[in-house]
Amino acid sequence: MIDNVEFLFEGGRSGVLLIHGLTGTPAEMRLLGKGLNRAGFTVHGMQLAGHCGSEEDLLATDWMDWYASVEQAADALHRRCDHVFVAGLSMGALLALMLAAEQGERIAGVGVLGVTFRYDGWSIPWLGRLSFMLPLAKKLGIGRGMSFMERPPYGLRDERIRATVSAAMLGGDSAAAGLPGNPWHSLADMYTLAARTRRLLPQVTAPCLVAHASEDDVASVRSNADLVARKVGGPVEMLLLEDSYHMITIDRQRRLLHARMSEFFIRHAGLDADTLASAA
Repeated sequence: MIDNVEFLFEGGRSGVLLIHGLTGTPAEMRLLGKGLNRAGFTVHGMQLAGHCGSEEDLLATDWMDWYASVEQAADALHRRCDHVFVAGLSMGALLALMLAAEQGERIAGVGVLGVTFRYDGWSIPWLGRLSFMLPLAKKLGIGRGMSFMERPPYGLRDERIRATVSAAMLGGDSAAAGLPGNPWHSLADMYTLAARTRRLLPQVTAPCLVAHASEDDVASVRSNADLVARKVGGPVEMLLLEDSYHMITIDRQRRLLHARMSEFFIRHAGLDADTLASAA
């Protein structure tokens, strides 16, 4: 059952599961989903547990709930498709990598987009760079009502898109643009997820397309994308985007990302583009 927040674009027997980021929404994956669907893929843009509602909705869940919702969506897509790929943005990339590590050959390839193990981009203030300590704060029951508020440029280099997204986010439309802040306890869970995913990276044997903004304002290439490229057990292709910030699925070079990911997944589905499109 796909609700009005998630999306399902029917295509051929090769499918792609798209996973949004922490406090985000499937809307940030929709343009990528349309691009993949035009190439012939069936695409499901899922909604993580606890997301697209209030801050309390999010705080009622943890990383295990988020991952369980990914597993459920992946199982549903396997029932529709012969080949299943997974791609995630930011924290969604961590969940995609965990799924690939745990499901092995069931996952044909991974799109690792703006992966975030650490918030260490150039726009992150010094206090935000200490957020890796939040799992301890959560364990001690400290800071449940606290959040790190989003700040310009909101992961977007394109000023027009930035204005639209920030207006929706700050206006309270969490289903369209996500929450305006990252609750401390949810960030704590993200860091717990990041630590677990890092340990699983050698078990990721599926081919990975690692795409990252070279000037990512949220998560540096060195601590995040390069880590994946070094540690995963499968083949890696790197795509560094010179004219985007963190939200690469909707920023200035989104069409380049869509094209490269479509080509990458088509190649690893063992089909040519015409065959995939004709099967859709």
